[in-house]
Amino acid sequence: MENTAFHFHTLNPDTIVDALWDTGLRVDSGLTALNSYENRVYQFSDEERRRYVVKFYRPQRWSRAQIEEEHQFALELQQDEVPLAAPLMLNGSTLHQHDGFWFAVFPSLGGRQYETDNDDQLEGVGRFLGRIHQTGERTLFAARPAMGLQEYIAEPAHILQQCQLVPSALRDALNASIATLSATLQSCWHTNWTPLRLHGDCHPGNILWRDGPLFVDLDDARNGPAVQDLWMLINGDQQQQRIQWDILLEAYNEYRDFDINELSLIEPLRAMRMVYYLAWIVRRWQDPAFPRSFPWMTEEDFWRRQIASFKEQNTVLQQPPLRLMPEY
Repeated sequence: MENTAFHFHTLNPDTIVDALWDTGLRVDSGLTALNSYENRVYQFSDEERRRYVVKFYRPQRWSRAQIEEEHQFALELQQDEVPLAAPLMLNGSTLHQHDGFWFAVFPSLGGRQYETDNDDQLEGVGRFLGRIHQTGERTLFAARPAMGLQEYIAEPAHILQQCQLVPSALRDALNASIATLSATLQSCWHTNWTPLRLHGDCHPGNILWRDGPLFVDLDDARNGPAVQDLWMLINGDQQQQRIQWDILLEAYNEYRDFDINELSLIEPLRAMRMVYYLAWIVRRWQDPAFPRSFPWMTEEDFWRRQIASFKEQNTVLQQPPLRLMPEY
C-alpha cells in the first residue's frame, strides 16, 4: 500500500474554486463530484451558465511531461475529428497547477451510457477506434510507459506479496497463484506487435453515446498493441465473441488494418489486468474512497475467489487463442 499520506485530503471546495479563479473561470454553480477513483473530477457552471469539468490529477502518479503527452494526444485526436473530451486551452496552457495539484479543465459533454449489447453502437465504436489508432501510430509517447509484464505483473505481484489485507492463511496460496500466472505469461506474452499510442483503458464505462461514440478519460494512455483498446468491448460466449469481433474489426479496418496476430494477446492482457487492478486497489487503500467502495477487500472469501480466478485464467492462457471467421 502507499506509504505516503492520503493525497487529496487538502483538496477542498475553496482550493478548487481558487484554482479555477486562477484560470479565469468563475464558479457560479456548486461543484458536483463525478465518479472517479484515481483522480478528483468535478462538474460546475460559470457565470454565463457554461458547463465544465475540472480534473485534479492524483499527485505523484504522472509527471508533468506525461500529463502533457496525454493532452497533446487528445488535441491531436480532436483535430482529426475524433469525438472525445479534450482539455481546454486557458491562459495559453491545458495544464495548470495550484497548491501542489496539477489540474485541467474540459468542456462538459453529456451522453447516454454505451450499450454493450448494441451491434450498431459496437460498429460505430470500431470505426472510431480505427481513427484513434490512425492518429496514435504517427508517433509514440516518449514519457508515458509501454504495456508490458514489468508494470502489469511484476510490480503488482510485489505489492500483493506485502498486502496486509490478505488473510495470513491465504497469503502463500495467493502468491503461488500469481507466480504461476506470471510464469505462464512469460511464455505466452510476445512483443512482435507494432506499438502505438492507445486510449489504454477503453472499456464501456469510458464511452458515452450521442448520435455516435464519445470517448472520455485518456488518463491511462500509453504505448501498446492495438488490441488493448478493443478486447474489453467484447463479451459473452465464444460464438457471441466471434460475431462481435467480426462487427468490430470490419468497422475498424475501414480506417486501419488490424493485425490479426494480436488476438493471441487477449487472454494475456486479461490476466495482466486482473492482477494489476487488484494491486491498484491495494495501492490506494489509504484513500478513504477505496475502503468505502471496495469493502469486500477485507473478506476472506474475496481472496479465495481471487486465487480461484487466477488459477482459472492460468488454464485459459494455455489454451489456443480465439479464432475468428474464415475471412480473418
